[in-house]
Parts: sequence; C-alpha cells; structure tokens
Amino acid sequence: MKIKFIGAAGTVTGSKTLVETEEVRFLIDCGLFQGIKPLRELNWGPIPVLASTIDFVLLTHGHLDHCGWLPRLVEQGFTGKIYCTAPTMEITKLILIDSAKIQEEDALKANQENSSKHELAEPLYTVDQAKDVFPLLTVVQPNTIVKLEGGIEATFFLAGHIIGACSISVQVEGKTLVFSGDIGRDNDVLLAPPVKPQKADLVFLESTYGDRLHPETDPKLELENYIKETYRKGGTVIIPSFAVERAQSIMFLLWELKKEGRLPEIPFIVDSPMGVGAFEVFFNNTQWHKLKFADCQEMSKMFIINSDYEATLAAINNKGPKVVIAASGMITGGRVLSYLENYIGIPETTILIVGYQAEGTRGRKLIEGAKSIKIFGEYYTVRARVFEINGLSAHGDQADLIDWLSELKNRPYKVFLVHGESAAADELRIKMKEHYGFKCSVPLMGQEFEF
Repeated sequence: MKIKFIGAAGTVTGSKTLVETEEVRFLIDCGLFQGIKPLRELNWGPIPVLASTIDFVLLTHGHLDHCGWLPRLVEQGFTGKIYCTAPTMEITKLILIDSAKIQEEDALKANQENSSKHELAEPLYTVDQAKDVFPLLTVVQPNTIVKLEGGIEATFFLAGHIIGACSISVQVEGKTLVFSGDIGRDNDVLLAPPVKPQKADLVFLESTYGDRLHPETDPKLELENYIKETYRKGGTVIIPSFAVERAQSIMFLLWELKKEGRLPEIPFIVDSPMGVGAFEVFFNNTQWHKLKFADCQEMSKMFIINSDYEATLAAINNKGPKVVIAASGMITGGRVLSYLENYIGIPETTILIVGYQAEGTRGRKLIEGAKSIKIFGEYYTVRARVFEINGLSAHGDQADLIDWLSELKNRPYKVFLVHGESAAADELRIKMKEHYGFKCSVPLMGQEFEF
C-alpha cells in the first residue's frame, strides 16, 4: 500500500491524500489550494496520477479546501463515485457553484479592466464544470459500513467542525486508516462534539491549531461589545465568514443577543449568493445540529439575506451602522471584497476575523497588521479596526487534537500530521510524542510512504 500527500502538507489548504493498493486507487478529499500564489498555482496543474485511474473519492466535508478541486478532477477524467454525508453533498453543491461563479466573475472583471498578467484571464472552472460533479456525489450514512471497490470498507463518524463533517475510518488490506478531516470543538454552539476513534493503525490528523490553545473568552460577549462600540461611532461591522455553518453560528449568537435585548436596532445582513441555500441545508438536516426547525425559522427572520448583487450595492451605499456577514472566510474572494473596497478605509469600520486565516490570505495579512491590502488589482489603505475572535473558531486547538486520540485501544504504527502550516504541525508532533509516545511524521507536499 502506498500513500501520497498531494495537498494539505505543510499548509492548511488543498486537502488531497492519495491511497493506492495493487487493486484500487482512491482519494481522501479533493480540495482547492488557497493563500500564497505558489499554492494557488498548484490548482492549475494535474494531480500526479491519471484522474481516470482513481476509483473513488471519500469526502470528509464541504469546505472549499476539501472539495473545491473536484471539478478539475472530473474535467481531467475522473468518473468514479464521491462518497459523503447528505449535508456534505448539499454544501458541496453550494460551494462549488459559488466558487465557479466567483472565478467566472473575477476572470471577466480582469479582462474588462485589463488587469490580468495573461492575455486572457480564464476561470479555474466554470459553473457547468462544477455541475458535472453533482451526478457523482453519493450519500452515505454515518456509523454505517460502506463497502467499496477492492474489498475496502469505510465508516464515516461525526467530526463536528461544520454540519455534515465526518472523520473516516477505512479498512485497507487488513489495516485501519483513520482520516480526521477537520476536527471541531466540544463546545460548539450548533454541533455535537467530535467522535473519537477507537482503533487505528495509521492516523492522518489535521494540525491547523497544533501550536496554540484557544483563549477562555466569551465570543458572544465579544460580539456584543464590538458591535455596540462600532454602533456608537456610527460605523459598520464586517464579519468575513464561511457561508455555511460558521455564518450560522455567528447568526445564532447574534440572535440570542437580540432576544436578550443586548444589540442596537440596526440592519443585520448576510450577504452571500449561498445565503438562502445555506439555510436550507440547516432546515433539511435538523438531526445534524442542535437547532430546532422552529428556531431556524425564527432566527432567519432577524437577518436580511442578500442573494443578488444589486442588494449588495444597496447595502454598501447605505452608510448607516449595520452588521454584515459575508463570504469568503479568509477574504480570498466573494462579496466581502466589495464591502472592504468601500469600508476598509473608514476608521469607524470594524472588521471581525472569526476563523483561521491561511498564509498569504488577505485575512492573515489584516490580523498581522497590514497597512494596505490589494483588492481587484488596487491597493486600499487599512484604516478600519481589525479584531480577532478566536472563540468562534471551528477547529479544535492543540489540546482538542491530542484528546481526539485518547480513546484508541491500540498503538498506531504512525500518526501523520497534515492540514497545518509546518510550525504548527511540528509543535503538535512534539506534544503528541510527549503525551502518547506515538511515532509522528509531518509529511512534505508530494511525499510518498509505502507500507
């Protein structure tokens, strides 16, 4: 058996792990690279094997860095099934269509403004190519053995993080391989705690926050204070957020604050073409989260959901105080860029960063104190105040990641630390060895291991 790391090795994006036996070849996740240009350029190349020779894909969840390269995989010849949970299938469809639209719009804008370095800017994939993925998506139930090609069996079990997200245990050649996907937190406001694996010969564990602990703060109180302070100054609060689940978690906290009379009477806007679809995922899958159907309905009434760009322009032109939740979460694209174009130079504006920001993203630059950021080819001076609310992260911290392996009944042969920047992954390696004595490895991009 061979395992090759072709994504999310030394970085938190582009999740792709290739597993090969004498009979079968399959991928765990098929994500898009984001962040610094050398990573983004990897999206344009082929994977190191013929896509047509990959038998199937196991998808842990529907975030772009885990599913966003599927249209390229299909375009390059993949025709197998893509196994995932029901909410993940719905989210993946939303994410891929949104991603394709953004890429088409960005290419069109670059061509109209002649701002591309290429003679003709092209999208990484189109909406039609995104839709080509849909017939291959195959729903599986959690905690149920799925029989696959070559005698392989897979079991999906809850990972927290976002609705529908699962870790995956795969039986291959008599060995148990456990892929964590992204691990959520025990105290998530909307989701059940992650389920811990009981047996693993090889572990593939995310390490996003492998070098830090989340602060013991109250994110609900922080939201309240930042909004009230910005309101007193007559400013706008902009919250870059993933459109599915993270946005709903923030909305839930804002809804609670509103019910408790702790927020001013101002517009609360969710600006995303996926906004309505994201709510439908929660409405359709109430067994996957803590909210009741009636709560979903009541919560949605508090927010103005902008789907078309005309509504976005109207919200931007209304300079009164407001709170805007807009994708993308790392400020790599999406409607949030239009708001920042117009508001980042206003001192009364508050930008709240509520999730992990990968290296090279605008979100990372803002929390590191950038004085200006580039949007659509233009540089904008940062006069807005930028704050980070770590308590809203969807990823477990170092202690959570170590604890996730606490119920193993056997000693794994090796633990691979993936989906983390090198420093974070290496710090987790040291802590994991101190705590369990496990043999840990931080693989490099393209590195292959044979067992």
